[in-house]
Amino acid sequence: MLIPPVLRTWAPVGQTPVLRHSYRRERLSVIGGLSVSPWRKRLGLYFQIYPWNATAADVVRYLGQLLRHLRGPVIALLDGCSIHRDGKVVAFCRRHRRLRVERFPAYAPELNPEEYVWTQTKRTVSNASVESRDELLDLVVDALCDVKESPGRLASCLAQAAKHGLMWND
Repeated sequence: MLIPPVLRTWAPVGQTPVLRHSYRRERLSVIGGLSVSPWRKRLGLYFQIYPWNATAADVVRYLGQLLRHLRGPVIALLDGCSIHRDGKVVAFCRRHRRLRVERFPAYAPELNPEEYVWTQTKRTVSNASVESRDELLDLVVDALCDVKESPGRLASCLAQAAKHGLMWND
């Protein structure tokens, strides 16, 4: 059984809750990003899920797919993760003039709207008990699609980041 993160549980007063499970080192990695149309009329969420730790090559593939899907200039806001600084990613970004990379300051996840997408997704996935990686994948995809299909939820991710200091020019 795979158990996503536990958000909350309960137990009788004075008794520590105990969760038993069979631990397997299976995982899912998600690469994602929010898009904002040039006039901020439409918001989008694009993501890729991998059954392994995402690599720089996966980031390059993801960015390539974004460039094929989105028209016009694309600004990628990347955090300080080591795979974002990898030579393959840097070289890819230099080769594509439509793609401009901006870096978040170190240790500033509160400025990253994508972190709020993960918060909403984890809230849905937390405390679920799934029997396989495929079930977990279905749960994560459903949760991400719920966020993706809700302009209000996407806007709230941007609003939270703006509340903490993320700014953009009109």
